[in-house]
Amino acid sequence: MGAFIDLTAADGFTFPAYTAAPSGTPKGGLVVLQEIFGVNSHIRSVADGYAAEGYFVVAPSTFHRVQAGVELGYAEADMKAGFELKTAVESLPAPGVLADIQAAIAHAASAGKVGVLGYCWGGLLTWRSACLLPGLSAAVPFYGGGMTTEAEAARVPQVPVMAHFGDQDHWIPLDTVQAFQRAQPGVEVHVYAANHGFNCDQRGSYDAPAAKLARERTLAFLARHLG
Repeated sequence: MGAFIDLTAADGFTFPAYTAAPSGTPKGGLVVLQEIFGVNSHIRSVADGYAAEGYFVVAPSTFHRVQAGVELGYAEADMKAGFELKTAVESLPAPGVLADIQAAIAHAASAGKVGVLGYCWGGLLTWRSACLLPGLSAAVPFYGGGMTTEAEAARVPQVPVMAHFGDQDHWIPLDTVQAFQRAQPGVEVHVYAANHGFNCDQRGSYDAPAAKLARERTLAFLARHLG
């Protein structure tokens, strides 16, 4: 359904993004932000799925500034490689990869109002985008690793946010989710009886009921704010 294109950020950096278009007139634009595994087959299938729901989807390669062509699986070695790449991107001077996300938002805006959603590290970037980047109308982080830290929870979102977490996520302890909820009473937080990565059907932590419910809630949220 989709294809890779090249986008160019404000600083002139060119990077690939996977795009998927709906069959009819788009309901809006959607930026999908990868985990630490690249714009792999799972992220592409997520993009295709939201395109099938009527959105023009753009999934930028947020690793491209440090390494091109990253497509990892979910084995321990992949986790290690992905974490190292994420650390390298997080170490870039500001605005770093946010400039690429901004370019993806601008491209998605051809379809109307734009939402952003992301998973794991992409969830953290989704939260930062909601707080820092213009051109958005909604944001949906899934188990955003790091977004429940005190520093991240102190940010101020500029658009409506719905956040999904799992109560068995050892990367994001439940007490930090509860602290985030207290710090961000305006954010719609949902907690599932599930582990980290519960949305990904290629991982052992996949939880079909949680993934289905989170997707239904996300689609309703996007319909409210992008319609």
